[in-house]
Amino acid sequence: MNGCLPRTVGKRESPNIHQLAAILVDTLRRRKFTAKPRPRSLTKGNQNLNDRLKVLFVCSKNQWRSPTAEKVYCRDERVSVRSRGTARSAVRTITAADLHWADLVLVMEGKHRNRIRAEFPQASRRSQIYVLDVPDDYQFMDDELVELIRSATDPIFSQHT
Repeated sequence: MNGCLPRTVGKRESPNIHQLAAILVDTLRRRKFTAKPRPRSLTKGNQNLNDRLKVLFVCSKNQWRSPTAEKVYCRDERVSVRSRGTARSAVRTITAADLHWADLVLVMEGKHRNRIRAEFPQASRRSQIYVLDVPDDYQFMDDELVELIRSATDPIFSQHT
């Protein structure tokens, strides 16, 4: 077969499955088809993204504190970060999937830990939840807020990375 669909004189005939398979095999041989290897893992710099500690920061509305923490650590090669809120009105509300994703859950106040445990009893059992004791007194990326987050979070990261 020359790679073209077979023709009949006078009447047009559809190729059968065997003819189509033969055409495909012939085409692949001519193109020296080779499968491209899949990348083994995603990397950034020297750090394998799959090896990073997955950290979920949680506050009430996901408006100031947890997004600040996410922003502070988003370029840190030790961790992959997300931020969520516990309130129904949060910008991004926490889900069981977030808890399953996270290796560590860092909440701003004890009430956030309690709400997570109440709303997601199964998922929260497997999560390591730390309370950072960061009050809701700051705006997004406030210098004092950044310092509080770093001073509360860095010792925890040192234990786990």
